[in-house]
Amino acid sequence: MSLTLATWNINSVRLRAGLVARLLEREAPDVLCLQETKSPVDKIPLETFAELGYGHMVARGEKGYNGVAILARVPLEDAGHRDILGRGDARHVAARLSDGTLIHNFYVPAGGDEPNVDTNPKFAHKLGFLNALRDWFGAEQPKRAILVGDLNIAPREDDVWSHKQLLKVVSHTPVEVAHLGAVQESGAWVDITRQDVPAGLLYSWWSYRARDWDQADKGRRLDHIWATPDLAAGAGNSRILRDVRGWEKPSDHAPVFASFDL
Repeated sequence: MSLTLATWNINSVRLRAGLVARLLEREAPDVLCLQETKSPVDKIPLETFAELGYGHMVARGEKGYNGVAILARVPLEDAGHRDILGRGDARHVAARLSDGTLIHNFYVPAGGDEPNVDTNPKFAHKLGFLNALRDWFGAEQPKRAILVGDLNIAPREDDVWSHKQLLKVVSHTPVEVAHLGAVQESGAWVDITRQDVPAGLLYSWWSYRARDWDQADKGRRLDHIWATPDLAAGAGNSRILRDVRGWEKPSDHAPVFASFDL
C-alpha cells in the first residue's frame, strides 16, 4: 500500500475551507492532517471535502481555539486522543488505517513570547506538554506509527533563517530543541523530511508580520512528519509546498508532504 500524507496548520478550517479544497484537488493526498482548525467537530465543513472524495474524518475541536483533524479518502478508524496535561484542549487526535498503521496528529503549544518558565506560563505549558509526550512514547515504544503536526519548534540550525538571531526566540531556543529531541528519541522517531532532505534551509512557516514574506524569507520549519523506523525505511518524496503560503488569504504555514510504502 502506498500512502501520500500531508500536514498543514490551516489557521481556521472554516475560514479557509476553500484553500483546503484547492489543495486536495491539486495534490490529492490520501490523508491530510490539519491543525488549529478552530472549530467544533460538527462545524467542520466535511461536506465540502466529501465532494472531493474525502469523506472520512477523525477530529477533535473546540470553538475558536486549537483543534486537530485527519481527513482521508481511505477508511479511517478513530484511535482516540490524549488530553495532554489534562487541560481539555484539542491538541491531539489519532487515526488507524486499515493495515493497522497509526497516525498521530499534534498541535503543540506555541509557548508565548518569553522563553522563561518562571515568568511565562505558556512556555512552561509547552515544555510540560513535550515532557508528557516523551514519557508516553518512551513507555509505549510505538511501532508502525506516523507522527505529524505543528510541533512549534524548528530544531536544526538550517530550519530557521538565522540560527544566531533566533537562539533566544521561542520556537528555536536550546531548551525547546532539547525537549523536542527527547520526544523524538523516546519513540525512536525518524524525521522523514530531514531523512529525505538532509541538508539545506527548509521552512514551513512565515510570519504574517512581514510586509513581503516571500522576499524577506524569514521562515522556520515548525511542521513535521515523523515515523517509526519500521515505516521510515519506506518513506520518501518529502516536500514543502511553499507556493501555498502565497495563496489569497493564506495560513501562515505551508503544507508538508511525504509518501510511505506501507
